Amino acid sequence: MVALADEHVIGPGDVFEVRVYGEEHLTAKYQVGADGSIRFPFLGSVQVQGKEAHVVADEIATALKSGGYFVEPHVSLFLEASTSRMVSVLGAVAKPGTLQLIPGMTVVQAVSQAGGFTPLANKDDTVITRRVENKLERYKVPVSEITRGIVDDFQLRAGDIIFVPERVF
Repeated sequence: MVALADEHVIGPGDVFEVRVYGEEHLTAKYQVGADGSIRFPFLGSVQVQGKEAHVVADEIATALKSGGYFVEPHVSLFLEASTSRMVSVLGAVAKPGTLQLIPGMTVVQAVSQAGGFTPLANKDDTVITRRVENKLERYKVPVSEITRGIVDDFQLRAGDIIFVPERVF
C-alpha cells in the first residue's frame, strides 16, 4: 500500500480526491458529510473525520484488499478544499468573519487578516474560545504584550473563535 501523507486532519465539508492506481473507475472526488464519512465503492460508508489523509488511504487500501476486491491496491488521497479548518474573528475588528486556518496561524495573524483592530478595540481583553475534549475553554490573550514581545503569540486551532471586545469608557 502506498499513501501520500498530508498532515491535515480531515473534517466535515472537506473535499478530497481518492486515487486507486490502475483502477480509474475508483478515482473520484469526495466531500465529507456532516457525519464525518464518505460513501466509497465496494466499501459503503467509510469514517474519515479526525484522521489524516495517509491514514484514510491506508484504511481504504486495507479494506479493498481484505474484502477480496484487489490483491495489492495502491491508494492515495489528495486534499482539494478544506472547509473544516476555519477560525472565526468577531467583535472590534475591521472585517469580522471566518478565515481559512493556515498551519501555524496565530491570533495576531488572524486579526491582521480580519483587517486589524478598530479604534475602540480592547486588545488586551481578546478571548479565544476553543473546544477541548467536548468542553468549551476560554483563553484571555493580551495582544499588546504579544506585539511588544513580552509573551508569545497564541497559536490557533481549527474551530477557534476569536472575540475582540470594545473598550468601555
